[in-house]
Amino acid sequence: MKRMTAVLLLVLALPAYAKEAAPAAQDPALEQRVMRLTAELRCLVCQNQSLADSHADLAIDLKNQVRSQMRAGKSDAEIREFMVARYGDFVLYKPPLKSTTALLWAGPFVLLAAGGLALGFYLRRRRERLTERELTPEQRARAEALLRAGQEGGTR
Repeated sequence: MKRMTAVLLLVLALPAYAKEAAPAAQDPALEQRVMRLTAELRCLVCQNQSLADSHADLAIDLKNQVRSQMRAGKSDAEIREFMVARYGDFVLYKPPLKSTTALLWAGPFVLLAAGGLALGFYLRRRRERLTERELTPEQRARAEALLRAGQEGGTR
């Protein structure tokens, strides 16, 4: 009976951990604009999700901040500049090409080129090891002597 009571209390306590759903926007056009802009901004907690997709507390706060700035009449470019000034270029999914982000843009190509060079070097060395080499006259004479000695020793 005690176990049944404990399980029942546990089941009844689970809804206490649920969060309240965000209220529907008063202005659907504003909400669509918020979702479009937050889709271009990276969640600083999740890092692999946009602000629009993330449910982290910080992401919700940032979405609310974007929403309030839009209500204040700021343009998308002004809000993006505010976010970059506050959190750096990392907050943008498509950071601009400048000296501080050059490695970010060139990195994949540098790694691809390095991998291609390493593969070419490995294949060239492998080919050199696998090619048949001609025996020198001394090596040929020694091999023939060993073969004759092996045949003579086997026939006795």
